[in-house]
Amino acid sequence: MDKVVRLALVLACVIAGIGAVDPGLASARPRWETLPLPPALPEPADRGSVDVDGARIAYAIYGKGEPVLLLHGGLGNSGHFGFQLPALVDRFQVIAIDSRGQGRSTRTAATITYDLMATDVIAVLDHLHIARASVVGWSDGGEVALKLGIKFPDRVNRLFVFGANYDASGSKARGSRAATFTAYMQKCRADYQRALRTTKGFDELTAALLPLWRTPSGITKDQLRAIQAPVVISDGDHDEIILIEQIEEMARLIPHGKLVIFADTSHFALWQDPAGFNQAMLEFLTEPAPP
Repeated sequence: MDKVVRLALVLACVIAGIGAVDPGLASARPRWETLPLPPALPEPADRGSVDVDGARIAYAIYGKGEPVLLLHGGLGNSGHFGFQLPALVDRFQVIAIDSRGQGRSTRTAATITYDLMATDVIAVLDHLHIARASVVGWSDGGEVALKLGIKFPDRVNRLFVFGANYDASGSKARGSRAATFTAYMQKCRADYQRALRTTKGFDELTAALLPLWRTPSGITKDQLRAIQAPVVISDGDHDEIILIEQIEEMARLIPHGKLVIFADTSHFALWQDPAGFNQAMLEFLTEPAPP
């Protein structure tokens, strides 16, 4: 990323009141080692929540048109799509969902799984009387998007999946945490405190999500082969935690799968290269359906 664009992103973050790029990720570093933070979302046209066996699943609605769901990454919230929402609202009805126990959503004592979060999404669709929707999912949100395509094929139109693998063999060996992930965790903790006015519960939420990250999804190759919706499987070429070889394999296994790799980016390409990410996302969401 050139200096002018990087400076513009920093200024946008400061103006939006959400802070600047982490000072430890200096502009001299490669783009995949930086973490430009997204601007705040505007006020939605509508917001609400749905009760799912005692958990309140929060959503916000923006724009008009064909429905597109936004599913964020682990420990995050729907506000993390601040770079993407402006590219979508003029063409689509965007439903931004806070996953169970994250953002404005609550959780119960039930074990959090990707399957459970997929049923939460279906509950939101049912509440809003939406028969089918396309899905943009990042990381954990991408895992949930795949589960939707597998378990609820009649409820999804298209899946744009970023930064998600299908089993633990697609994860890199855990070592020292990358600076990008340290900065991401700091942002998630700050967002949690801003939303709830306390960080109490954040460490417990992290512990509840850890099993998902250590054993991603457990999706089989046959399940991927059975997905009939058009799917983009995408990632940054410098993803800190996922092997690109498995991303490439997933795109081959899914019948209507397409591979998109974002150059000079990591697990946070939607923040590091929002223009490239948005272009690929919009091209996919608006292209003709396969025969």
